[in-house]
This record gives sequence, C-alpha cells and structure tokens, in this order.
Amino acid sequence: MNLTRRDALRAAAAAGSAAFLSRSLLAFSQAPAASRPAGKRVLVLGGTGFIGPHIVEALTKAGHTVTLFNRGKTNPHLFPDLEKLRGDRLAGDLKALEGRSFDAVIDDAVFIPRHVNELADVLKHSGQYLFISSLSVLAEDSRPGADESAPTGKLEDPKSEDYRRYYGPLKALCEEASEKRFPGKACVVRPGLIVGPGDNSGRFTYWPVRLARGGEVLAPGDGQDPIQVIDVRDLGAFVAVCVSKQLTGIYNTVGPAEPLLWKQFLEICKETCGKSATLTWVPASFLEEQKVRAWADLPAWLPRTMDGAALASVNCKKAIAAGLAFRPMAETCRDTLDWVNTKPEADRAKLVRAISADAEAKALAAWKAKQAEK
Repeated sequence: MNLTRRDALRAAAAAGSAAFLSRSLLAFSQAPAASRPAGKRVLVLGGTGFIGPHIVEALTKAGHTVTLFNRGKTNPHLFPDLEKLRGDRLAGDLKALEGRSFDAVIDDAVFIPRHVNELADVLKHSGQYLFISSLSVLAEDSRPGADESAPTGKLEDPKSEDYRRYYGPLKALCEEASEKRFPGKACVVRPGLIVGPGDNSGRFTYWPVRLARGGEVLAPGDGQDPIQVIDVRDLGAFVAVCVSKQLTGIYNTVGPAEPLLWKQFLEICKETCGKSATLTWVPASFLEEQKVRAWADLPAWLPRTMDGAALASVNCKKAIAAGLAFRPMAETCRDTLDWVNTKPEADRAKLVRAISADAEAKALAAWKAKQAEK
C-alpha cells in the first residue's frame, strides 16, 4: 500500500461516558477489604480528556485517593470532589507539585523525554511512575507477535522534539527516561489503538456508525487481516490494577485476548449495530489502485502485507497475566454507537473521519465492474 507505517503513526498521533470496569478490576474491588492493599495517594497528570477520566474513575473505584494536575481547560467540571492542582507541564510550570510526593504518578500526556526528566526532578521522592506509552514505539521492521522485548524505533534527529514527526521514537525515549529517572519504580503501559465511547479520532468509530447506516459496505481486504484495539474503559481498569499491584516493567496493552480477524470483527459489528448491512470484501491491491487508503480512508485497517502491520498482531500475554481483561467486542461497538447517537446530528460527522459515502460507492462500483469483466 502507499500508506507507510510512519503515515499511520502520524495519523494516530494527530488524533465521557460512565466507566464500565473490566473483569479484573471488578474482581479486585469486590474482594474483601482485608485482602486488598491500602488505598494509595495517586497523582494523575491530565485526567480530564479521553483516556484520563476512565483512569481516574477506575482508581477511585479501587479505593485510591486521586489528585489531578492539569491546566484546568479541558472539562474542568469533572471530578469536583478531587484535589486539583493547576499548571502547564508542557510550558515547564510544575510549581504546584513542588514539595509534594505521591505513592504513584500516572502520566498519560507526555511525548518528549525532557518532560519526563522535568517531572522527575520535582517528584523524585514519589513512588511508582506509570507512563502511558504506545505500541508505536516498535521498530518499523517489527514482526507479528512482537512482545515487550522487541526493538523500538530510533530517532533520526537526536535533538528533535517534533513528536508529530517522530511520535514512536520519542515515546521510546520517554520509556528510557522513565526507567532511568524512576529506577525500580517505572511501569510502562503500551496501548494500541484506543477506542470506545468518547473517542473523537474517528479511527474506530467509523465502523459501528457505517454498519448502522446499512446498505452495501466496503469491507477491506479478504477478511483475514488481524485487528487489535483496546477499549478505553479496559485501559483505565488495567492502569488501576497496575497501581494496586505496584507493577513495574513494560506491558503491551491491547486485545482481545485471542486473535481477531477483520471478518470476525465486522460480523460482530454488523450483528450489534447494523443487521441490514451487507459486506463486500475488496482486495487490498484493488483498493490501492483506487487510491483508497488503509488506516486513513478505512480506519483501523492495516493490511498484513503493509509495512507496520505487526502493530495489529502484538503479543499481549504479559499484560493479560498481570490482570488485563477485555469486555466483548460487541459491547465496545454498541456503546460507541450509542455514544455517537447522543451527539447533535450536526456534530456526528466530525466523529467519523474516513472514506466518504460517494467515494465508497465509487470503489464498490469499480470492483463490481472489474468482476463483471471476468
């Protein structure tokens, strides 16, 4: 395909609902109090965007005391009962954290290692440092089944802080900084494509919305390409598990637990969101001829022949063994569609960035014409 892995990563980098905790956290929270560790003092940097609220809710559900540190500009109405410290860490304003320490620090809004170092200077007496990284750190030549020991990408310009251009390699350097500045206390969580209610990127949302619309749907490839995602609520639950268990090390955080192919995924989505839809599978090579781009026009799809396809078949056994659990894909599809439907009609199109209905129909017509020539 014309789309390179770097293009996919850049698109990914450019990208609230009630929290439903995963089975692992539910089991933990329902256990007798005497069998659980005492609640911890946890600092969450950010905490009010897409991922943050689910982390905060999972932490409080598990009995931890949460403090938020952010600028107070995104959803400032959230969590009125929590302590809120104000500052802009991207501008180096960490004054509100001076003299403070926490049992755990959750950092889900950092892209360059300098910001990890600045935070470590202020919070050097704190405990666990949990960094939300990304599977984008994997080297471009990674193979399917890559685990946490797989090589990571290298920064072409060692002085660059251009995270939109070097998203993966800079995240990898952030991981290194985490280990160096918080020795023995660093926990790195590497999610893949984060999806579910509240996802404004449209990278997954397109499919529940498109299947719900019905009619003939352009299904990419032959249905045998793998797909991996993580529901934002399951990610939040796993972060809480990591804090509760004081985990350290690196964890690939993506699912489901068993391999899922696109044919299975779209059938689940169809059954859940759009039973009247029909699927027409169009080969990747033909879509390339028609200039229908993987990931960009057909979100979340990485053909297994494309550079970077290993991102859709990563080994996540370590995280599962540690307590990562997944809700059914049908639930993620249904809840995502329900969330979109709560929005004003004028805003719904903004939540789905993908191939237009006209371009989809044109590609389908071209495929049928080619088939008729045989």
